[in-house]
Amino acid sequence: MRGLHADTGYLLYRLGLRSGQLFNTFLQESGLRLRHYAVLRFLAGSEGSLQRELSARLGYDPSAIVGLVDDLERLGFAERRPSPDDRRSRIVVLTGAGRAFLRDTDEAGQRVTNELLIPLDPAERATLHALLLRVADRP
Repeated sequence: MRGLHADTGYLLYRLGLRSGQLFNTFLQESGLRLRHYAVLRFLAGSEGSLQRELSARLGYDPSAIVGLVDDLERLGFAERRPSPDDRRSRIVVLTGAGRAFLRDTDEAGQRVTNELLIPLDPAERATLHALLLRVADRP
């Protein structure tokens, strides 16, 4: 039987857990969690998104997306608007307050990443990032 540290999938799982713990600790003061942050970051790169698209792109259950967007709306970080393409649908858009929150968290988020990747030099970090992008971008 091989050891857990010989299993790349397990190591990725552990790294993900540690990253989530660090980031959730950082976000705790704002009342948000990493899942909220992921929705905000996704919205920051778009002109708005249908909730079902958020669910598909982020890999979250559709019912979880509803609750996350409700929380973000309550904080004024996102809002639902009628879709210009389908009046029955609503798109979720980032508000100015949501953009400001993301700007304010950029530096702290970088500190979390730096703490997580402290054993790696800058070239190794760039290589890790490029490799993870290749794996993550697969359909």
